[in-house]
Order: sequence, then structure tokens, then C-alpha cells
Amino acid sequence: MKEAKIKAVIADDELLARKFIRRILKQDPEIEIVGECSNGKEAVAMIRKQQTDVVFLDIQMPEMDGFKVLETLGLDHLPEIVFTTAYESYAIRAFELHALDYLLKPFDQVRFKAALKHVKDRIHSRQLGDGHLQIGTLLESIKAQPAHLDRIIIKADGRISFLNTRQIDWVEADDKYVHLHTGDGSRMVRQTLNAMETELDPKRFVRIHRSAIVNIERIKELQPLFNGEHSVHLDNGTKLTLSRSYKDKLFERLGRPL
Repeated sequence: MKEAKIKAVIADDELLARKFIRRILKQDPEIEIVGECSNGKEAVAMIRKQQTDVVFLDIQMPEMDGFKVLETLGLDHLPEIVFTTAYESYAIRAFELHALDYLLKPFDQVRFKAALKHVKDRIHSRQLGDGHLQIGTLLESIKAQPAHLDRIIIKADGRISFLNTRQIDWVEADDKYVHLHTGDGSRMVRQTLNAMETELDPKRFVRIHRSAIVNIERIKELQPLFNGEHSVHLDNGTKLTLSRSYKDKLFERLGRPL
């Protein structure tokens, strides 16, 4: 009897990442790709529908992040999981400590195939119990961490440094990256602005534009512009635009009447 193929789902909000994973998986005769999705809610529905064996799961996705996907599915009904992430702010060391498979973007074919081999070995041996226990422990450790970041990991020129979030004046979007502007320069991190917004303390940082987040403590004054927008002046001389759609939230944080 012909052995059943391993059913795989790709859950990632980045199109290029999905295409890369799909291309490699299609080269493996043991794998059948049964679905792709770009947000957490779709991932939950697809994993349940397809009775999936393995999921390549992005951590940061719209609607529901990867950790919430696992919580929603429940540990008793999880397939094998290979985490994929581009965000250094997530504690990669946590995955290593719990012996879970993860791929830090951008990953290459060699690293991907090594993770895939590990997954196939586990599926063939059907030793899923330990994996679920490890994932459960990981989720508990994630819950125990502070809700918002106190510092951000910066990788540049082969070095790793740390930036205290209190040092940030404002954050600027640049596609899949953000620039963290401080008093002594700017650091770039591979992170979307939407993801960064969820990780920064909302009591200190607020979104003022689709491409900017500002540290409230750095705001010196606001000046009205046309069409309900405002110019936000920081104490270092930087001028930013406050969009109408974000005005209410900023004034609420500042505690000032509209």
C-alpha cells in the first residue's frame, strides 16, 4: 500500500515567504501542500479542516498571531509546528530552550530542509506527545513575559546590541522594516510598524500616522494644519504629521480636550 503523504499548511502573511516555502516543499515527494493562508484566523480554520500533519507557522500575522493560533487549536489537536519569524524581538532563545523547530527569516534551503527532516522523523515515529508538552511550556513562558517590550534587540554588522524603549523618540515605517529614531541616531529593525505598535507600551507610545509612532514624552507641541490634521513637534526639532484618523487616540493619551 502506498504510504500517505504528509499534509502541510503554510501560514504566513508574507507572499514571498509563502512562495519560498511552497517551492521547497513541492520538491519533496513525501509532502502534500493542502493549504496556504495569510492570517491567524484562516490558519485555524484550514488546519482543522485539512487534518494537517505539519504547519509552517509565522509568529506575527494579522487577525491572530501564531501563539494565539496554537492556543485556539488546543494542545491535544496540534499538528507538528515549525515556527517562522523575522522578528528578533521574539525571544528566539525560548524556542531553543524548549527544543522546538523554528526558522529565523531570511532562512535558506539548507536550514529549511534540516527543519523539515526533523519534522518528518517525528511524524514517522509518531512521537508527538513530547512536542505538545514543549509547546505548552513555551506558551506558558510567553504569557509570563511582560506584555510590552522594555528593550529591543538590534542586529547590525554581525553584532547584537540592545535598545531601551525609553530612548526611542519616534518610530518610522519602511516596508517590512522600522527605523527607531533616538537622540544619538537611528537603528533599523526587521519588523512591521503594526507589529511594533503591539509590542510598545501604549501608555508611552502612540500611532499618529500610518507610517509613524511617537513617544508621547517627546512631544513639545501640536500645530493645526488643514483638513483636521496637525503638525507634531518633538523636543528635538523633528516635525511629524498627525493624521485625522489617529487624532482622537493621541489626544486621549495626552489627556487634553479636543
